[in-house]
Amino acid sequence: MSTDKLNLIAKKLCEKPKGILAADESTNTIKKRFDSINVESNFEMRRAYRELLFKTPNLKNFISGVILFDETIRQEDSDKTSFAKYLLDNDIIPGIKVDTGAIHLEKNSQEKLTEGLDGLGKRLEEYKSLGASFTKWRAIITIDNESNMPSDYCIESNSFNLARYAKIVQDCDMVPIVEPEVIMDGEHSIEDCYEVTCKTLKNVFKQLELHKVFLGGILLKPNMVISGTLNKNQASVETVAELTLNCLHKCVPHDVPGIVFLSGGQSNELATEHLNEMNKKSKDLPWNLSFSYGRALQQPSLSKWFGKDENIQIAQEALFQRSQFNSEATSGKYNSENENKI
Repeated sequence: MSTDKLNLIAKKLCEKPKGILAADESTNTIKKRFDSINVESNFEMRRAYRELLFKTPNLKNFISGVILFDETIRQEDSDKTSFAKYLLDNDIIPGIKVDTGAIHLEKNSQEKLTEGLDGLGKRLEEYKSLGASFTKWRAIITIDNESNMPSDYCIESNSFNLARYAKIVQDCDMVPIVEPEVIMDGEHSIEDCYEVTCKTLKNVFKQLELHKVFLGGILLKPNMVISGTLNKNQASVETVAELTLNCLHKCVPHDVPGIVFLSGGQSNELATEHLNEMNKKSKDLPWNLSFSYGRALQQPSLSKWFGKDENIQIAQEALFQRSQFNSEATSGKYNSENENKI
């Protein structure tokens, strides 16, 4: 493991004013996205859509890296250049989702455990040969007070797997993005989210330490501390920023170079506003605060594309604009009034 190399890649991925585009939707997930615009999800349409995203002119001004799916890292653009090479040639770092999805934690349980450790080392060697320099693994933590979720067993099991994953990745000289996501679905309050997020992050970093993971060579991809989607009392942007920052200060070691938030189902605008407010509130944070958004970056493009070549340019312009807004948010300079000018 080259700690200097890992630290350099991690810092480049989260360096202001850039963030990460998550384009690692599984085949099932992207089918749901395509269904929403009545486009068939087949190999060629998925390839064409990813090419639209990656070839957005000047995307590198705002995007430092792209997380790919297994299918996507093996695909080529219309000029027969692999997507990974195209991104590298345009100063964007290719990454890869390496978990294999979640299963039920135990029989009849609603809680999930993310799998993918078996054979991970061999898969990483192949992904490296295909051009990837960083990876992502997502753990799912659900809040349901009536069902006493999340259980300690769920948090600890997922934390162990995240740490084991991170260690294997670093041993292959790649940067692991560690993603423990406390799901926003549910009736829980923002206080519940704060408590569970703190508990989860503390467990994750305890396991990372036990596994001797080099913290200077990872990125953390957490949820923001927000109200459950069904809770009647939705917290303000200011409260979300304050509680999220408090949680991070309480739980995340200063050695971590950057925190790249997931959007987690927030609206495009709210995900940007929350990130902006955090960076506006605090100028001397120990880590860079940036973004690693999927749907919250892609949705405007998808809604303009509709699978038609004649819509590629306006779809790319939508991605460019959304990326620029989030880029501005990494420095606390985003102005929500500009949303109305689109």
